[in-house]
Amino acid sequence: MKGWLLFSLSALTGATLVTLVAQTDVLPSAVAASSGTFQQLGLFSDVFDRLRTNYVEPPNEAKLIEGALKGMLTSLDPHSGYMSPKELREMQTETRGAFGGLGLEVTMEDGLVKVVAPMDGTPAARAGILANDIITQISGEPVQGLTLNQAVDKMRGPVNSSVKLTIQRKEKKELLEVKLTRQTIRIHPVRAHTEGGDIGYLRLTQFSEQTYDALRTAIKSIAGEVGPDKLKGYVLDLRNNPGGLLNQAILVSDAFLTKGEIVSTRGRNTEETQRFTAKGKVKDLVGGKPLVVLINGGSASASEIVAGALQDQKRATVLGTRSFGKGSVQAVIPLSENRGALRLTTARYYTPSGRSIQAKGIEPDQEVLQDIPDELKGQDETKGEASLRGHLKNSDKDEKSGSSAYVPPDPTQDKQLIAAFDYLRSAGQGSATVGRAARMTR
Repeated sequence: MKGWLLFSLSALTGATLVTLVAQTDVLPSAVAASSGTFQQLGLFSDVFDRLRTNYVEPPNEAKLIEGALKGMLTSLDPHSGYMSPKELREMQTETRGAFGGLGLEVTMEDGLVKVVAPMDGTPAARAGILANDIITQISGEPVQGLTLNQAVDKMRGPVNSSVKLTIQRKEKKELLEVKLTRQTIRIHPVRAHTEGGDIGYLRLTQFSEQTYDALRTAIKSIAGEVGPDKLKGYVLDLRNNPGGLLNQAILVSDAFLTKGEIVSTRGRNTEETQRFTAKGKVKDLVGGKPLVVLINGGSASASEIVAGALQDQKRATVLGTRSFGKGSVQAVIPLSENRGALRLTTARYYTPSGRSIQAKGIEPDQEVLQDIPDELKGQDETKGEASLRGHLKNSDKDEKSGSSAYVPPDPTQDKQLIAAFDYLRSAGQGSATVGRAARMTR
């Protein structure tokens, strides 16, 4: 069986986060290898044989093969790779929304482990770890030279055990040492509340198996608390949401649509094109109330699908800063005899209007910039997909990278959120209100 996935930009200190598109029992027909290919395979066999017989110490042959597989796949693009049986199990566990770890979303940048964001209510968040912090050591061992998965493995461990992280924070000369106690991380994918008695606020932190059901419950709760007649609209906050299951992204998009395309995927062969559309219905889940979507440089993968669908279908106003630009589709292909799986890029995805956001991202309808504290200036931007070595190029070559991912911890200082609330309360003058908010932040 082959699972089609859209991988998020980061890994969690519990497992790798993925985004499921579809599953099928039909694999593309094999392409015959040329004689030159068989000669190269013979070269590999020759090198492997000489290595195993002549290396200074007897090597672990299984690790050699796994390393060769990982190298072969990662040479294609940043999102292709080989997953060992353990990594495959962890991926499947995490998509269920619970795992053991520290609650950190991390990525690899220039050979270093960089924090994308700490997850709310986790040991990492309580310890004050910030987005863009660089982890230089884990329990005294240098991170330089480790792969992302190796670094994540070292941050995992039994619940209630401790780990010490050494952190370099930009603009600070001294290193920070933080001791964390591991705990079971249970992801609450939707956080919701009412604002001022007339606006529903919905924050999606990732797209796990529980996201759509949690969203539906949150909307029902808000409508029951405020009353649909008093609600002016909803804010859907996708900032710093690195992705998750695409089927959940489709369901979330469909929650706010009554008809129309949500996303399409296009691969190497035209017959592999798939289109996903909203289920035809009279009313959406919020009764057609106005909707504002918030995005920033940390919004990636499934988040970009939702933002792009609602933007193209004219269903929502998108505010914030340009998103990450993760617009490719991966297929997870389990190998026989429990030997792990291949994670292989097979397609690009497109918004309803036919846009590929690969290495470009979603541009908000109105850019609203935050005030960045002096000590965090220069740390607030993500470089985006376009900065990743070996990334798939966008066909129109108009690539963009770098966008602010800073969200103030104090909502009263959050200009993007304030602009969204102002827009929904403007009753017919929304675009003018958003325009003023955007200009104020520049």
